[in-house]
Amino acid sequence: MPRGDAAARLHGLGLELPAVAESRPYVNHRTVDGSVYVSGQLPYRDGELLGSGIVGLDVDLESARELARRAALNALAVAADAVGGLDAVRVVQMLVLVASTPQFGQQSAVADAASDLLISVLGENGLHARTAIGVAGLPRNSPVEIQMVCARAETGAQTQDALR
Repeated sequence: MPRGDAAARLHGLGLELPAVAESRPYVNHRTVDGSVYVSGQLPYRDGELLGSGIVGLDVDLESARELARRAALNALAVAADAVGGLDAVRVVQMLVLVASTPQFGQQSAVADAASDLLISVLGENGLHARTAIGVAGLPRNSPVEIQMVCARAETGAQTQDALR
């Protein structure tokens, strides 16, 4: 994949990576043995939480899906910052937490929006293992939170070396 393809796809979706804000008393990511562990990301835009409440009660499915896309975009920004650019990101696993009523049962539909975004932007490098679960509540009363494990994307030469 030529350098810049992921950024071009992101731009084609009308999106751009947000600036990565410093966090305390924890870090936005930790790299261990080549894996990048991205801390849970909420659906912030320009420092403002975009939604609040419980999905299935205060927040409808489509709104939750948009919030999941935003949280995934924030997680993607952290990962890109950690590995040296968007084209170097390979998503390995994603955990999607959905603050929802016990009757909601569509956590996977919320998570699908985040998965679709990652695949649309990163192509093959956006394919990932995933867990989507409902929880009673999330920080700052956010409806969704996304955590990811990423790695540096392999180039064609690295892939060939690994096959030998």
